[in-house]
Amino acid sequence: MNLTDRFLQYVSFDTQSDEETNMTPSTPGQMEFARYLRDELERMGLEEISLDENGYLMATLPANVAASEAAEIPTVGFIAHLDTSPDMSGRHVSPRIVQKYDGGDIVLNREGGIVLSPSEFPELLHYVGQDLIVTDGTTLLGADDKAGIAEIVSAVDYLMSHPEIRHGKIRIAFNPDEEIGLGAHKFDVERFGADFAYTMDGGEIGEIEYENFNAAVAKVSFAGRNVHPGYAKHKMVNSMRIANQFIIMLPRWETPEHTEGYEGFYHLTAMEGTVEKTVLTYIIRDHDRDRFERRKKELEHLARKINHEFPDCCTLEIKDQYFNMREKIEPVKYIIDIAEEAMKDAGVTPVIVPIRGGTDGAQLSFKGLPCPNLFAGGLNFHGRYEFVPIPSMEAAKSTIVEIARIVGTRKR
Repeated sequence: MNLTDRFLQYVSFDTQSDEETNMTPSTPGQMEFARYLRDELERMGLEEISLDENGYLMATLPANVAASEAAEIPTVGFIAHLDTSPDMSGRHVSPRIVQKYDGGDIVLNREGGIVLSPSEFPELLHYVGQDLIVTDGTTLLGADDKAGIAEIVSAVDYLMSHPEIRHGKIRIAFNPDEEIGLGAHKFDVERFGADFAYTMDGGEIGEIEYENFNAAVAKVSFAGRNVHPGYAKHKMVNSMRIANQFIIMLPRWETPEHTEGYEGFYHLTAMEGTVEKTVLTYIIRDHDRDRFERRKKELEHLARKINHEFPDCCTLEIKDQYFNMREKIEPVKYIIDIAEEAMKDAGVTPVIVPIRGGTDGAQLSFKGLPCPNLFAGGLNFHGRYEFVPIPSMEAAKSTIVEIARIVGTRKR
């Protein structure tokens, strides 16, 4: 099975994760997909294949050099996640291939008037002349991260059929629930047994990411008092109005729609309220740890201001989610050098960019497994306009092969 066919098969599985179930994996489709992958890896002849009750699938491609030599070669890992985003349905995905994209509008769904246009998504113009896989406009595609899984499996398949490429022990892993921030929580780093690894979960071709946001979630609750509106003067306390007051106290321009690069933000992700109670949910993001801590302090300051005007109205809960992996990667920066060299050997221009988000690699790095993130090739994740250029997936596969080859020439 070639890489494209493999990817098209993988996106047929509905693996949308769900943060409300409190289970691991959070949805049954992820385990169904993991079992399919386990059977595929067994047919390929990989070793040390394990699938645990939480949906973590691991396997080994043994070294193809002498045992004495293999013992000196670092074990490299490649990781991707099974789930797709809760932001849009991943059920009954109907992908199609746009051959030799001509640079114009792509009609995804004529009945729904859904068009993928370079006027709204100018990055399309980077891929003129290439074959693109797109959706039918009713679901996401699932390149995040089934492209990564397909690339890893296809690279391992290639290495098995090309024994002239000398390599050490290679570990692969596919985990659930990355999209709800839980992908690394039950990942057994010791059992995985790699010296370092790469998540294949990035975006456009050439991207190398080893800096990500520091991240926290905040729940801000406002207590009100409801009385009949005809007799409410000096009695009613409308929690929704107070919540709105809190919202506009935060810096207007420090939101996702006004920031880029290394700029952090406050992002209001949910609000639910009545006169008597309103709850706001924010995510807090910043690459710089000091600025990140100041953002949390700012929320605390605003909560105190609200309570000064409306005593005992506002309560604030802040929970850290993950931290910037840069501090864990810089001491082993050679793994970034390996990735850059591998990309160049695969004909790809490396582009080091910060992740404006999180990755399983960040949490794994803090668990003792240095794990930068590499491109998987997809764009416009989490929605109906998601697409992936086939040459980008092929380049990611080739990059994995080249990393395996380069690591095979090194010693611990």
